Amino acid sequence: MDLYLPIANLSVNALVIIGLGGVVGLLSGMFGVGGGFLTTPLLIFYGIPPTVAAASAASQVTGASVSGVVTHIARGTVDFRMGGVLIAGGVVGAGLGVLIFRLLQYLGQIDTVIGLLYVLMLGGIGLLMAKESIQALIALKTGKRPPARKRRHHPLVAALPMRWRFYGSGLYISPLAPLLLGMATGILTMLLGVGGGFILVPAMLYLLGMTTQSVVGTSLFQILFVTMATTMMHAMTTKAVDLVLAMLLLIGSVTGAQIGTRLSMTMRPEYLRVLLAAIVLLVAARMTLGLVWRPDEIFTIEVR
Repeated sequence: MDLYLPIANLSVNALVIIGLGGVVGLLSGMFGVGGGFLTTPLLIFYGIPPTVAAASAASQVTGASVSGVVTHIARGTVDFRMGGVLIAGGVVGAGLGVLIFRLLQYLGQIDTVIGLLYVLMLGGIGLLMAKESIQALIALKTGKRPPARKRRHHPLVAALPMRWRFYGSGLYISPLAPLLLGMATGILTMLLGVGGGFILVPAMLYLLGMTTQSVVGTSLFQILFVTMATTMMHAMTTKAVDLVLAMLLLIGSVTGAQIGTRLSMTMRPEYLRVLLAAIVLLVAARMTLGLVWRPDEIFTIEVR
């Protein structure tokens, strides 16, 4: 079932793209992550140009975030004031990301930079996850529980001026901290097509000191609006958003997420984290291979 992608300018098997979206959705449901950080590499492996893959993945993340945000708003686990500051920073960061994206396009280095950033990002995240997962498994086997984390924002955050009260998160900190954090995730979203939750959630926990109850909902709230703004900026400036590709991914990811959620209930969280760490490291290794390995013949002609 071949389908032409107008922006990517190539024909793809629609069932394969839906399947890729399903794999990402499955991982999202099983591990509780957005999965956006795996969408772009999988599309690149399939042959989608990196620029189109990153821009279209951002629009797919927007659609996938809607139901999660609605659920968390209904539960009252969204800190709207914190989310507003994060969104403001994210939109500014996305604007800066547009300038960086266009500059790299002009220099002809955008594909290489996207691949390199993914290698560094996935490699770092995978190693950290593997370390924490192994420690959790050792604690599970020995029966020793790790000490509970003290909820406290980072000293650098405490040193920033002009403090605000964020009642939903139980914090009294400077809005500059979430503003800068939002800017960083906005730049990443623009360049890589990721939601940024895999960086945003740990930073909100360990740097800002937010409560666990409000972190996920507030993160999804920010991701929804920042990926929406990023998609619009991509559509107006880089012209790299392929809505046909994004819709196929969304169909697969919604279905896969439902299956993944059910599977997650049958496995222990410690083993799930080890599995996710292994998957992330494998994708990072494949991205590294694509950057450093060069075939003997770059172009081949097949005569039938």
